[in-house]
Amino acid sequence: MKYIFGPVPSRRLGMSLGVDIVPFKTCTLDCIYCQLGVTTDKTAERQSFVPQDEVLAELKQVLDEDAKRVDFITFSGSGEPTLNSQIGEMINSIKTFTDVQVAVLTNGTLLYREDLREDLSQADLVVPSLDAMTDETLAKVNRPDKNITAQKSIDGLKAFSQEFKGKIWLEIMLVKDINDNPDELKQMADFVRTLKLDKIHLNTVIRPPAESFAQPITPEEMQKIVSLFDDRAEVIADFDKMVKHKELDAQSIEKIEAQIISLVNRRPCTLDDISSSMGLHRNEIIKHLDHLLQKGSIKQTRRENKIYWLV
Repeated sequence: MKYIFGPVPSRRLGMSLGVDIVPFKTCTLDCIYCQLGVTTDKTAERQSFVPQDEVLAELKQVLDEDAKRVDFITFSGSGEPTLNSQIGEMINSIKTFTDVQVAVLTNGTLLYREDLREDLSQADLVVPSLDAMTDETLAKVNRPDKNITAQKSIDGLKAFSQEFKGKIWLEIMLVKDINDNPDELKQMADFVRTLKLDKIHLNTVIRPPAESFAQPITPEEMQKIVSLFDDRAEVIADFDKMVKHKELDAQSIEKIEAQIISLVNRRPCTLDDISSSMGLHRNEIIKHLDHLLQKGSIKQTRRENKIYWLV
């Protein structure tokens, strides 16, 4: 599969079937905490990027074989999915051949565009991000394309929350000493109270970040920060086990993770090394690396600004 990956276990979405519709690391931002590394194509220009008919054909094939295991069809993957100008058409097409809910994970930077808000209108769930209230902080944590500003992101999120009929779960990613300034956090909490949201997820750096200086907030600090927000807010707990809907899932997970351990036992490997060797999407591999890391089965090291995995 070129455009579809999973289903993979997700902390929030259960078994998520990923739809990847932009080239690797094509994004409006270059976030210091990104688990996929540094952005190689930073842009705010929407394009089609991939053949829509091939994406939908792959999706139909997977659903025909395994629809009962899928909780969400999730537009996410290798970059910012809303950069794909055909995402609205794809969502509408998906609705004609399956009842599985459609989710979109987005950094939210393009929601100021009316055409994008219309494109997302038929999704069941949208999970946008908000990491900064000022351009100064945005530059530190998200390193945006020149056409993206904090005010555009704020205005877009507000307009979307007023118009969208589905569910919205806002994610706020906090990085130690970068965007955890108390005054700006209070400003963010006050703004978020004005939004029509279903949930607010406070997160911090868990997986290996693009930049080694991107460090996590402590659990104690996270609890203090969540108290600034209203009762829709929660700290996302560490995902200490894989979601298992069926015994078959557990067996499949065990087999994949045994292969990963065997591979990195022979030599240290990057994410791309493992993905290429096993023929699985990077995002699918990341879920298993995260699980193995938390179990203590593997570890990571950084060499020449690349992250390697080893036993």
